[in-house]
Amino acid sequence: MRRAFAGISTRALVAAVFVGGLLALVTLDAPFGQRVRILMGNMYEDISDAVAPDAERAFLFGEKHFSSRAEDYDIERAERFFVSAMARNPDLPLVRHELARVYFLQGDFAKALGFINAQIALHGDEFVNTYYVRGLILGYMGNYDAAIADYRHFLRSELNNWAAITDYAWVLLKADRPEDALRATAGGLAEFPDNPWLLNTNAIALFELGFTEAAYAQASRALLASESITSEEWLRAYPGNDPMIAAQGISVFKKAIADNIHTIEAAYPSGTVQ
Repeated sequence: MRRAFAGISTRALVAAVFVGGLLALVTLDAPFGQRVRILMGNMYEDISDAVAPDAERAFLFGEKHFSSRAEDYDIERAERFFVSAMARNPDLPLVRHELARVYFLQGDFAKALGFINAQIALHGDEFVNTYYVRGLILGYMGNYDAAIADYRHFLRSELNNWAAITDYAWVLLKADRPEDALRATAGGLAEFPDNPWLLNTNAIALFELGFTEAAYAQASRALLASESITSEEWLRAYPGNDPMIAAQGISVFKKAIADNIHTIEAAYPSGTVQ
């Protein structure tokens, strides 16, 4: 008998916590020198973009502010420079791809889908990661079959991309295909046996299929593995997210795994998995 979780806590779903909740990097408690560097850098960019407009330079400014490893991360400035770059040169290869990522993180899925569709229409398979981004957008919009197709397309080129495998398994679970999700995560775990995102998603698939003890074991392994996640690793897993929320993101992910363990335990008549 299948049991649905109150919230499937996969890598992709955890990202939803941060949609629309990105923080500005320049805060009052930031070091003074850092605030000055950011202010001066922003002034230089604004003046350059106004006085000597250049599409490629505007795109690079957008990329800089969209990097999770930059001290001047600012998704609103990134959006502005990407829009500026596209207005000046609509043929820039990845500008629509980046705007789709920006709008996805801002929670505007319809706009994100429009830009990623335009990217694929213009460039096709030239940038295969575009299909990954569209799969994520479609998954959040509830179009699971289309998302599954895009993840499969991407994974044909990136067989051992653990993040894509996890997100692919997420949409399979949402489409009520736990058997396929189990196969996908099992394949990923063969390459990345201690990956907490894969372990957690594998546990959900096992639980949905009624393998409660195996699900408990995998969820417990996921929780143990999550204890060693660093902010740098989290930012690699969630590119484009504000670096200031990395610690919060790790905490939310750990709690999601712990909640899954409690759900599994509650499925046993005794309340405890033996």
